[in-house]
Amino acid sequence: MEKIPSFNELIEKSIIKNWDADALTDYKGQTLQYHDVARKIEKLHILFENSGIKKGDKIALCGRNSSQWAAAFLATLTYGCVAVPILHEFMADQIHNIVNHSDARILFVGDHVASIIDPQQMPNLEGVISNTDYSLIVSRTDKLTYAREHLNELYGKKFPKYFRKEHVSYYHEQNPDELALINYTSGTTGFSKGVMIPYRALWSNYDFACSVMGNKVGPGENVISILPMAHMYGMAFEFIYEVLKGCHVYYLNRIPSPAIIAQAFADIKPAIIIAVPLVIEKIIRKKVFPKIQNNRMRLLLGMPVISKKVREMICKEVVKAFGGKFFEVIIGGAGVNQEVEQFLHRINFPYTVGYGATECAPIICYADWREFVPGSCGRAAKNMEVRIDSTDPENTPGEILARGMNVMLGYYKNDEATKHTIDKDGWYHTGDLGTMDSDGNVFINGRCKNMLLGANGQNIYPEEIEDKLNSMPMVVESIVVQRENKLVALVHPDLDEARSMNFSKKDLEDVMEQNRNTMNQMLPAYEKISEMEIYEEEFEKTPKKSIKRYLYK
Repeated sequence: MEKIPSFNELIEKSIIKNWDADALTDYKGQTLQYHDVARKIEKLHILFENSGIKKGDKIALCGRNSSQWAAAFLATLTYGCVAVPILHEFMADQIHNIVNHSDARILFVGDHVASIIDPQQMPNLEGVISNTDYSLIVSRTDKLTYAREHLNELYGKKFPKYFRKEHVSYYHEQNPDELALINYTSGTTGFSKGVMIPYRALWSNYDFACSVMGNKVGPGENVISILPMAHMYGMAFEFIYEVLKGCHVYYLNRIPSPAIIAQAFADIKPAIIIAVPLVIEKIIRKKVFPKIQNNRMRLLLGMPVISKKVREMICKEVVKAFGGKFFEVIIGGAGVNQEVEQFLHRINFPYTVGYGATECAPIICYADWREFVPGSCGRAAKNMEVRIDSTDPENTPGEILARGMNVMLGYYKNDEATKHTIDKDGWYHTGDLGTMDSDGNVFINGRCKNMLLGANGQNIYPEEIEDKLNSMPMVVESIVVQRENKLVALVHPDLDEARSMNFSKKDLEDVMEQNRNTMNQMLPAYEKISEMEIYEEEFEKTPKKSIKRYLYK
């Protein structure tokens, strides 16, 4: 295996090399150049050091994507601490659970998160710091209070003239298996799995990205960060690669609606687009389909002589809708709508679909758009092996297994789950069913775990929602299923209780609707239930009394 360089040394080299270049911009807001990021990192290092924070300590970050979030994350890694990125969409109790389970000493929060959390529910935290200006929201130690109040003074003493390139020093001898960050797949106690991602996995994903876009997306190129940085897909390919390459990252710090994203594409003209299907599909349906789904266009597309020119013209329009400068759109995180994928393939649009998992930080499969086989998710990525656990991988679906540098160390404080997920030969069991053709292209057939994928690639664990739902009035048991990116709850009600109260069918439906509204107040947006369906018969079960889920999908 090739020698893996110190990851923090790569950050150091990029900052020095790109010192006066633009680094991080809050869209229609402030811009930090690489030297500004270096100063913020240095100030946070001084804050950590004078607060008693040591290498290996956990620091959590929870808030919308922003330049300040990015700088705090880089400061955490380069100090030698373990970062714990938390999705800002999580509910307060989920954030509390992750902070407590991860043993985080410090928590950085955005404005929204600051307004919903209860520090009393996180008794071991020493401080809560605002991502807006790094001011203290909560301090539980005199050291932290003193360090923050005297931060400018301490910084001035350390650098009496001014902070220069030669002061940037993040290198320390790094074991490739040293823990870099813990990324949680869920926020609920009992379901939380803290994925322990080592530096080798971060480097390996960066190495893969260099092989894919190293000669196309380089210093000074613009990239838009749409995906949450607390999600490994966005973290690896919209942030880490770009910072190490000297790119200019723009953060959409408002809710990224299709209109905002489309405007940002037009303004920023990104060199690469990393997206989940929902973003691509919405822009195509709103910006492209209305222009081409008319009788005249259908007639032209049906004429063999000129249909090629028409498709080329349509492709130019679609490319323009995404800024016009990118070399490729990489889609991942969830399955692509077949109608949209067939359309993109037909017009020869430069897109590809990758495959990954948090446990691989995240990449498992990829193919360049010129080699990409529609319906697949590419081949084993650089530094990875992939196989199908089937006697006939081309024709009989089996579990997709992955092995290589990207694979996690295991789940934090959960050896049992780790043993069930990584076997003795180092294969990560993805829980996905698939086939593989003779060229190594992987085709996903479905999930053999219960986890669902939200439209934006969020992990949804139906058992968590069912657990809450089963405690609601009149509910005996339930199953949460996914239909066209919406969650539907199938409910078997307490019919005996309903009869004893002389409830009509309408009364029962009203109770379930009230349950749905109550439930949705406890769930993040991507987990909300869109409708309830009443099942009068009990759900079919296995001998162990588990519901046979596959019968109801």
